[in-house]
Amino acid sequence: MERPNTSRTRRALLLSALLGAGLPTLALAQSVTLLNVSYDVSREFYKDYNKAFLAQWKQGGGGELVINQSHGGSSKQIRSVIDGLAADVVTMNQALDIDMLALRAGMVPADWAKRFPDNAAPTTSVTVLLVRKGNPKAIRDWADVARPGVSVVIPNPKLTGNGRYSYVAAYGAVLKAGGTPAQARERVQQIFANVPVFDGGGRAATTTFVQRNIGDALATFESEVDLIREEFGDVFDVVYPTWTVLAENPVAVVDKVVDKKGTRKQAEAYLKWLWSPEAQEIAAQHGLRPRNAQVLARHAKTFPKVNAFTVDEVFGGWLKAQKEHFDDGALYDQILAANRR
Repeated sequence: MERPNTSRTRRALLLSALLGAGLPTLALAQSVTLLNVSYDVSREFYKDYNKAFLAQWKQGGGGELVINQSHGGSSKQIRSVIDGLAADVVTMNQALDIDMLALRAGMVPADWAKRFPDNAAPTTSVTVLLVRKGNPKAIRDWADVARPGVSVVIPNPKLTGNGRYSYVAAYGAVLKAGGTPAQARERVQQIFANVPVFDGGGRAATTTFVQRNIGDALATFESEVDLIREEFGDVFDVVYPTWTVLAENPVAVVDKVVDKKGTRKQAEAYLKWLWSPEAQEIAAQHGLRPRNAQVLARHAKTFPKVNAFTVDEVFGGWLKAQKEHFDDGALYDQILAANRR
């Protein structure tokens, strides 16, 4: 006759007693984990935001919570989520990427932007040009990085929100100044003929410009400027073009993931707190333009008033811009092909 496994029996009896007494077991006490999949240059902001959010979450009795981050080129990040990366939330720098979750995978509803204020974008930025200290090439506007002999670093618009924003900023600036679409195309074609390398993310483009010392200018988000200065010193100047684009940073809960994991409550709270005054202040300290008017006013010196248009205003929205400019064979591909001739 086979003898019973006494140690296994004791563990089973202990587990039964704990459950019967209503006491937490190791399994029940495990913390909940959220994954925030985000764009390339947001890692420092979310590192500080996560710390502040967790402090108030625990103080409010929310329980144990761990927040993990994943960063990279925005479009690559979204493709990873579609392919199975279990993101509880996505925090992007353009609505198009989250639209792809809805259209291609049904992972969020089509009206995801209505779930939070400000079209679900708690912060914004603008596209600027970073130049070498003293601005030796006298770069003042988009037309200057279109000149022969000027080199400008822009990440790949096919892979990154940063790159797409740079493209639409340059294209839309021509239209806002009264130019025609043909003139806008010519300007953008000249600019992209001056791009020495197309990196796969905003941070990689910064490395190319700053550490590899390639290019006379870097097209990047205003929010990236302070990070570059903190790491490398005050060896660059910032140029605000006459017209630029307002980069809106939308967020969304990924329904298919949170419903499977049972983390909807935590995910929604995590994103909702982005609009709190405390979170808006953290955003401002990281160079992100807050939506909160009072916080924005406190940082007026950091965020100068600029002539900025939205993608909705000039291009009819990101979905239309994607189809006309960035889909395979669309205008951006045509421009690259023309530059190779």
